[in-house]
Amino acid sequence: MKIYNTLTRRVETFVPHENGIVRMYTCGPTVYHYAHIGNLRTYIFEDILEKGLKYLGYEVKRVMNITDVGHLTSDSDTGEDKMIKGAKREGKSVYEIADFYTNAFFNDCSKLNIKKPNIVEPASHHIDTYIEMITKMLQDGYAYLSNNNVYFDVSKAKDYYQLSGKNPEDLMVGVRDTVEEDKAKRNPADFVLWFTDSKFKNQDMRWDSPWGLGYPGWHIECSGISGKYLGEYLDIHCGGIDNIFPHHTNEIAQSEAYFGHKWCNYWVHGEHLNDQTGKMSKSNGEFLTVSLLEEKGYDPLSYRYFCLSSHYRKVLVFSYEALDQAESAYKKLKARISKLDRTPNLHEDKIDYYQTQFKEAISNDLNTASMLTLVYDVLKDDELTDFTKLYLIDHFDQVLSLNLIEEEKEIDNELKEYVLLKIEERNQAKKDKNYDLADSIRDELLGKGVRLVDSKEGTTYEIM
Repeated sequence: MKIYNTLTRRVETFVPHENGIVRMYTCGPTVYHYAHIGNLRTYIFEDILEKGLKYLGYEVKRVMNITDVGHLTSDSDTGEDKMIKGAKREGKSVYEIADFYTNAFFNDCSKLNIKKPNIVEPASHHIDTYIEMITKMLQDGYAYLSNNNVYFDVSKAKDYYQLSGKNPEDLMVGVRDTVEEDKAKRNPADFVLWFTDSKFKNQDMRWDSPWGLGYPGWHIECSGISGKYLGEYLDIHCGGIDNIFPHHTNEIAQSEAYFGHKWCNYWVHGEHLNDQTGKMSKSNGEFLTVSLLEEKGYDPLSYRYFCLSSHYRKVLVFSYEALDQAESAYKKLKARISKLDRTPNLHEDKIDYYQTQFKEAISNDLNTASMLTLVYDVLKDDELTDFTKLYLIDHFDQVLSLNLIEEEKEIDNELKEYVLLKIEERNQAKKDKNYDLADSIRDELLGKGVRLVDSKEGTTYEIM
């Protein structure tokens, strides 16, 4: 397995600490709102990485956190708390917000065939672990108490800027909007391990600590949770590129201070999904969620196919035109596979060849575009029986997770006639520019478990 390592800025041969076992940590969502599809692109690539490693024969132990406390909107530890922001927006408690949006996140993941990690832990469940780590860092001189808060002293960290490639001047006050002055810090880059005296005086989530009633900083949660469940050596740490600094940079500093040695060898980051105006976000333009794509008639797995058509380290630009093309290609691929003869007739001559090719695509820095190409290569190979093609595609789909050989669901004749009648009625409504009626017909059928699929060739349907 060869993978690009952000720490060294090159593609490297992957060698885990323990032969055959991969300890993998992935940063989870901050559950103050729905995940947008840009967030979910990161979780798709991490899902492919986990399944790809398993396909290569590794045992993968994967842990993910849920950030339900302490995540600030600024990288200076002085911005707005995202969880409080969500609670104020909806008039609920932080706990209610966290529970609702955690469930919403995993519901979206299920629609995209993203496997839930072995261990998923909310940050708020491990306060004792953070207190123990912070206490040791204070004793060892890596942290200090100031203004009733505990800060990590980055001047004590070895190679603090190695992961990000930044330099101290980047964190001078006034260099950019996200750097604000905190007079309690010794150095501009120092970050909070524990808040006791903060501007959030009355938030729900506060705990007793040796430094007073307060709550942990954002960064300590990942070090604490990964250390508790994966031990003091981590093989792979994943996330989006916007996590590189300050979050992952600070994780390295505090973890290596606590453990006393190098913590994680491989850092793997996924690029942004942009819209045509720039980086996609929750506050920029239309809030693109999986549910919104469904409302517009798209199959969520068409979005997964769209993501897999590009490399995880390349910026991917989203548009509905691009998604239309991906959905059309995905539907045609599934239709082509559905026509294969399922009569058992397995020819093993070229199975090893194609499986080796697929493993090479995984091993080539997770080349998902090549993985998809191999599916088409198998379909075009006249030397393979249909059953052999199905066998290979089914194996590939262990990693791709596109439901390529999903059984077609039956529809009774009465419902079929009703659906076709409604499609005609909807088409007429669209011609009459009665879009409210057209949308109501689509929603009515969706409620009956029938999704309409619009394309240049017309409107078809599928059973959910």
